[in-house]
Amino acid sequence: MSEAARIAAQLSAQYGEDAAVIATLRAAEVAAQGDTEALAHWDEVIIILENGDRPGAAPAN
Repeated sequence: MSEAARIAAQLSAQYGEDAAVIATLRAAEVAAQGDTEALAHWDEVIIILENGDRPGAAPAN
């Protein structure tokens, strides 16, 4: 399991349906700091949360 998948699983367990919102807030925080590496990590976490860890899957609405 990748680091991003592990974080996504932890957020999902803790926040349920709000996990992607929490990840988006964290992404915004690191983006504001100019940390592009951390932003890429959080973007990956968000994709996993929205797609259910299925590459190429459409986001669940």
